Amino acid sequence: MAEAFQLVKNYMREECWDGKGPQFGNQGGRTIRWAEQHVDDWLRRLNPEVVVLMFGTNDLNNVGVDVYEATTRRVVQKCLDNGTVVILSTIPPRHGFEEKAARFAEAVRRIARDLKVPLTDFHAEILRRRPNDWDGKLDRFSEYSGYDVPTLIARDGVHPSNPKKYRGDYSEEGLNHNGFCLRNYMVLMAYADVIRRVLQAPAVPPGQPKIGR
Repeated sequence: MAEAFQLVKNYMREECWDGKGPQFGNQGGRTIRWAEQHVDDWLRRLNPEVVVLMFGTNDLNNVGVDVYEATTRRVVQKCLDNGTVVILSTIPPRHGFEEKAARFAEAVRRIARDLKVPLTDFHAEILRRRPNDWDGKLDRFSEYSGYDVPTLIARDGVHPSNPKKYRGDYSEEGLNHNGFCLRNYMVLMAYADVIRRVLQAPAVPPGQPKIGR
């Protein structure tokens, strides 16, 4: 991870570390339909080389899987048509929506396979690491509150956790207890791989397949 971080730090433009807010497509409480409404503007203004795309948690309330998949696919295709590399991410499991969140995750995996884009399977990694107690809303975590829960989803059963004890801890133990760190780790490793395999890859002679395509 340290090697990947150094690669990203040396490669990525400084201002991109703090690109947060609706003008950057990074706003809590939004849905994939909101992304589709604004993606043309983001691409025109920012012309990003790479984007991380993760929507769906808020869509679980009132959007069917078919609509979610079709809308996500259109957003990804708009990015690809712009020449932007898309790193897709599955959403985490959610308390009370376990089965539907799993179907949303599988839809994102299908899109990644069909369009041949990188995937960070956040959903699968959470279940791999904490198959029985990923959910901070379980009674066994009742003594904790907010994000300070020593499992991968916060006490609200929705958001990645960020317990103080494991904050900034990217060891295996930390990644098993801090959902925020786990998400950061997975995106960092995927982005570093894109830099190595695509953005800094040597030119490919005409007629030969491109690396990472």
